[in-house]
Amino acid sequence: MLFKIIGVLLGYHFFGIFGALIGYIVGGIVDRYIAYGSGAVNPFTNAHRQSVFIEAVFMLMGKLAKADGHISQDEITHVEDFMQKLHMSSEHRERAIALFRQGAEPDFDFEPKLNEFIAVCGHTHSLKQMLLVYLIVMALSDGRMDTAEESLLKGIALRLGYDQLAFSKLLEMVLNQSHFAGGRVSSANALDEAYKALGVKKESSDQEIKRAYRKLISQYHPDKLMGQGVPEDMIAVATAQTQEVQTAYDLIKKSRNM
Repeated sequence: MLFKIIGVLLGYHFFGIFGALIGYIVGGIVDRYIAYGSGAVNPFTNAHRQSVFIEAVFMLMGKLAKADGHISQDEITHVEDFMQKLHMSSEHRERAIALFRQGAEPDFDFEPKLNEFIAVCGHTHSLKQMLLVYLIVMALSDGRMDTAEESLLKGIALRLGYDQLAFSKLLEMVLNQSHFAGGRVSSANALDEAYKALGVKKESSDQEIKRAYRKLISQYHPDKLMGQGVPEDMIAVATAQTQEVQTAYDLIKKSRNM
């Protein structure tokens, strides 16, 4: 506010009313730079982005859970676990449940909420990807993905800028990353799943595998996600994805003596 006032006074002194207006604008820019830093996110804008992100997550989770006509106990348990990981207060928990139920209504039109998400968060790749990751994990919570669920996810992914190939690759990666939840390596096909979890092939070079690993780790990095608008409480969920990627990468490294 200080430089905004100084800008008005200096602008008026040298150039009159028009100068005061220019000084107000320039001073405001300087004030914001000092308050938030170069390239940082205005906290008020970030708060709005977080609100839209959370609303989209729970509404679309509800829509997805009801896509096959009923909501299973596994899906309910998944949402409850999700909220527990977010350490939600009772008030925020009630709000999240209300959003989920709204999304699960048979006649609920999710397009307005998705449009709002795209308008507010759509310019940031990480937010779009995290939304899809949360929804894919939700769809897989009962151990399978119903045709109706996959169709809905494909439609949402398309709106977010993912073509069929990009969506299929993301789906395969998230599915195989889930096999390494909790840092476990128990499947007989674990090495094959590890390659798919990183989005690479057995024939990929060590350098290609390293690049894929670093890209995923970067996408799930807490500081990056928070800077782009993912609510702080939701970082714990993203961190779980990082651990799964790390476990898969460690298995590949061991098998290749990297």
